[in-house]
Amino acid sequence: MSSIISCPLPPDALLQDYLRGDAYTDCYATDIPQCVSQTQYVEAFYTTAIFRIERLLLKWLASKPSTDAQVRQLAAAAVDAFAAWQVESRSANQLLLRDYTGRTRSWLMVMPNDDAAASTRLYFGSAVVPVRRTPADPAELGIGFRALLGFHKLYSRVLLAAARRRLCKFVR
Repeated sequence: MSSIISCPLPPDALLQDYLRGDAYTDCYATDIPQCVSQTQYVEAFYTTAIFRIERLLLKWLASKPSTDAQVRQLAAAAVDAFAAWQVESRSANQLLLRDYTGRTRSWLMVMPNDDAAASTRLYFGSAVVPVRRTPADPAELGIGFRALLGFHKLYSRVLLAAARRRLCKFVR
C-alpha cells in the first residue's frame, strides 16, 4: 500500500464543502499507469473483494443489499442510489455519495496525470458530519468516531489499493 498517499483535497473536489465546515475529511490518492474513466473506477472500487465484504455486512446488519449489476448502474450514472448510499453530487470525473444516516460521505475522483505515460490519479475521500444535540451545542463527531479513526484511515487505504489492483488487472 506504499503507493497510496494521504493528500489535500483537489480544489475542485466535490468533498470541499465538508472541508470548510465542522466535518472530518480525508483524501487518499494513487497513480495508475493507464487511462481510467470514472465509470471504470467506480465499478472497480465497489466490486473489490474487500468492498464485497462491506456490502455483505450492510445487507445483514442494515438491510441494505446490493448487487454488482447495481454497482454498474451507479458507475454508468443510470441510478442515484446504491446499497446504503444516495448520490449527493456527481460530475464527469467525480462521485459523492451520502450514507442513509446522513452522517458520512464517500467521494471518488479520477484525474488524468500531466505526463506522456497516459496515467491516471485515483482519489478516494470521506467526510464524517458532526451532530448537534441541540442548536446551541457544539458540533461533535462523537467518541465512537474517534475510537475508530485509526481503523477508518487504514481501511480507506486498503479500499483504494484494492481498486487500484483491480483496475491494473482488468483495464488495459
